[in-house]
Amino acid sequence: MLKARHNAVYNSRVPKMFISYLRPPRGVCPYLLVFFSLYFSAARVWAADWSGPEQQLASKIASVTGPGAVALDVASRSSISKIDSDEIARGLRARLSTLGVQYAKAEQAAASVQISLSENLQNYIWVAEIHQGAGESSVVMISFPRPAGGTVGGQSPAPTIRRTPLWSQDERILDVVSLDVNGKPLHLIVLTPEQLGIYRFQDGRWQQDQTLPITHSRPWPRDIRGRLVLSKEHLFDVYLPGTFCQSTAAVPLSLSCRDSDDPWPLGNEQVILSGFFAPRRNFFTGVLVPGVGNQTTAPSFYSAAPLPRDKYVLWLLTAVGGQVHALDGITDQTVARLGWGSDIASVRTTCGSGWQVLATQSGNASTESVRAYEFPDRDPVPMSQTLEFNGSITALWTESGGSTAVAISKNSEMGGYEAFRLAIACGQ
Repeated sequence: MLKARHNAVYNSRVPKMFISYLRPPRGVCPYLLVFFSLYFSAARVWAADWSGPEQQLASKIASVTGPGAVALDVASRSSISKIDSDEIARGLRARLSTLGVQYAKAEQAAASVQISLSENLQNYIWVAEIHQGAGESSVVMISFPRPAGGTVGGQSPAPTIRRTPLWSQDERILDVVSLDVNGKPLHLIVLTPEQLGIYRFQDGRWQQDQTLPITHSRPWPRDIRGRLVLSKEHLFDVYLPGTFCQSTAAVPLSLSCRDSDDPWPLGNEQVILSGFFAPRRNFFTGVLVPGVGNQTTAPSFYSAAPLPRDKYVLWLLTAVGGQVHALDGITDQTVARLGWGSDIASVRTTCGSGWQVLATQSGNASTESVRAYEFPDRDPVPMSQTLEFNGSITALWTESGGSTAVAISKNSEMGGYEAFRLAIACGQ
């Protein structure tokens, strides 16, 4: 225990005494020395310590690969700075080396490890995908809290969901396709239970070009759903319960409809999968074409969202029974739902892992919301704040390009239907 010292004696200052090691070099302003001293002191204080997470992830990787040579690639999809991500890569190699895992070139390695440094609002999420020979890939991950209130590592704002109004009307909207030129909608195709409306933007407003009736021999189910899909052979296809319609390619357009149980497309231009829709209900039967790898059947589901990986596609299905299923071509796992609704859609972005899931969430009796999630492995991690809708969301479809989605909602105050385009803005 330290005791207070009393009656301290101080030496008097020697007149004209100079402390040589504090004297600035000739020509250098003393204020600059003070500035740089404070700057580097602050840098040391704010420097992030990645040693703990590096050790955790290295241990998990080594438990899968065992001792040997591996090719290691580290990609940052977070707000971590380039300097820090390079430091993390060096730290991981050093810690793996102490565990008997040596860094090697791809042609000399027994395994390859791709590490993704991502994040959400609360946590950093580091994911390692491990490939060994011709066997299946393995995924290990860690998550740890981001520092609150600081700007360590050059953090940027969290991703947000941007909502752009496309169309509104009193009659129910099933789906909307926007035909854009240079990012601006010039034509809209609006699908309703009984007709298609085709509009063009002219003189600052939307003007109707054509109305195409939908003919069907079967009565619609009470909670009708529909999908509008662009086609390369003609302009578009229309999928409705027990009915399929196809447009012509030449203007003026016409629409040919017939009874059909053809499967509906579930993916986008990059990911192809179709599912059979129950003609008298509002969900998919679970029969998939051509299937997810070896999996051609799944539980009945309301909606599906693909998440492309390096060597496979993970498909998420919101099952009728209330669970979310993840299909990777071999296994069918249930994942945490986090209060999701029945509608989900995936979008391709430049943030996080590159693909996120937009999922609906019920609020009170008159509101619903959408939130974006990362899937570093099989469990969803929130990456954005919720986007509130003044009413229930009746449809959520990924657009053909894959980078945006269309959400349809019924306004609880006005009673009409509204169509919006949703996109994820990365830290803007």
